[in-house]
Amino acid sequence: MSDDTIRLVTIGRIVRRRRRLLTLLVVVGALVGYGTSLLFPPRYTTSASVLLPGAWEERELVTQAEIATSSVVVDRAAAKLDWAGVDGTELRDRVSAKAADGNIIKISGTADTPERAQQLSDQVAQQFVTFAAQIAGDSTDPEAAAPEALRQMVVQTSRRITELADEAGPGQTVESVQTRTELSKLRTALQEAINKLDQTDPAATQANMVVMGSAARPTGEAPPTRIQLVVGGALLFFLLSVIGHLTAARMSRRLRTEPEIAAALGSTLLGTVDVPGERPAHRPRSHGARARIRRLLGVDVRWDVPAPQASGDEAGRQLRYRRVCARVRDRLPSPRRLLVVVPDGDEIARRAAGQLVAEAESDPLLRVVEVSVSQPMVPDRDNESGALVVLSAGSWTAGELAGIAEACADAKHEVVGIVLAGTVWARPTRSVGRPRRAATPAPALAVGDDATGGAQ
Repeated sequence: MSDDTIRLVTIGRIVRRRRRLLTLLVVVGALVGYGTSLLFPPRYTTSASVLLPGAWEERELVTQAEIATSSVVVDRAAAKLDWAGVDGTELRDRVSAKAADGNIIKISGTADTPERAQQLSDQVAQQFVTFAAQIAGDSTDPEAAAPEALRQMVVQTSRRITELADEAGPGQTVESVQTRTELSKLRTALQEAINKLDQTDPAATQANMVVMGSAARPTGEAPPTRIQLVVGGALLFFLLSVIGHLTAARMSRRLRTEPEIAAALGSTLLGTVDVPGERPAHRPRSHGARARIRRLLGVDVRWDVPAPQASGDEAGRQLRYRRVCARVRDRLPSPRRLLVVVPDGDEIARRAAGQLVAEAESDPLLRVVEVSVSQPMVPDRDNESGALVVLSAGSWTAGELAGIAEACADAKHEVVGIVLAGTVWARPTRSVGRPRRAATPAPALAVGDDATGGAQ
């Protein structure tokens, strides 16, 4: 798994073999999401739109959106609403504004009820329009006061023209008539200039901001809703569970390849044998609450082992065992006695060792022992010619296998070979004549007990 590419079949294998655990974690995630929704009360959001007439540049619209959510506008809205225990600082986190197409500023308000959300959006929009009009009409800025000063100057000039026209006389002479005519034209031009100045007054433009109706009362909660939190929690726990399984498999140090296993035990591989993949009649005995919980959640079965492949018939599987026995005979002197070492808890290896004893038929004479990998202890050498280690790939680390090899060396047993066992799907066969009596695998015995294919 550490070197394989993560495929969909791997995800499917996790879901199939860990469905109980995943179901439990999904339920826990949903409960966590529900508990989170209780900590955060439901929220409702609505928006009010403010129209800005005239031509506006994008940066100007952004500035207006910032003004709509400024502390001055929000504080004024909070004072108008006068909600108990709610001030402008708290409302500032519930109000947002953005510039939309068509010179429109959309002001959104969020509250714990639909009515309050509607009131908040409407009040902020009203205060924004009022504050913008005040800014446009403010004459404290010298640049903003320049048009007003020009207007006053024009008025004073018009009065002076009227005084000069009165001094020119009633127009009895040609010169006085011409003077009064020129002064009248000048007064008319000044009046037209005043009218144009009024039309282009920025204060008048700003004062034309319009609130486009009341905000709509929201009919649903603002995200994340309670259902979204429940679904999100369940999905998050499911994804974390799958990622955790994949990470654990990637970081696993269990040996899977034949050269790695042979190097850890310091011996050679004599062959591989197949074990039918049907469930054994008796599961490995385990005691304690932890073991019962593991069986209940289905985590006592490896998920990172690929599904067994379909094998040939029974004769083909027996042929593999016979070949392993032949290789063992070639490596041992007579009398051929051998200690078969099986790691404790390796059910596949235990069944393979039992079948190997049955196929050997006392040549060589095999004695099976199960050795704990945490504290390996092998019986002292009696009249055996060595030890044969039977195990399944992907179940043990290099340190655990090295511990078994050291235990064999301490007991004066030389590891003469290694046999790897794997599971396959057995094809049901139906014989026409009298069925061949199948050899019954001898059960693995405790340390020091004998299991042979014939009498000793």
